[in-house]
Amino acid sequence: MEVLGISFDTEKENRAFAEKFSFPFRLLCDTDRAVGLAYGACESADAGYASRFTYVIGPDGRIEQAIDTQDPAGQAEAILGVS
Repeated sequence: MEVLGISFDTEKENRAFAEKFSFPFRLLCDTDRAVGLAYGACESADAGYASRFTYVIGPDGRIEQAIDTQDPAGQAEAILGVS
């Protein structure tokens, strides 16, 4: 199991954010919004921010769960039963 975060921020911005908040997982960059568009987290490549979603992706690469949330703290761990 692996937990990843993704945002429209640059690598430098993601690194600073992760260090500031001591993120225990990697943050990926989607500066061209390709992933956000593919996963329905934004409506256009001009979007300033993505909607907050948690996706559980199975071993076969298919989305098993997609949860729209405004409070993602601890959500991935709760869904996966990790403490």
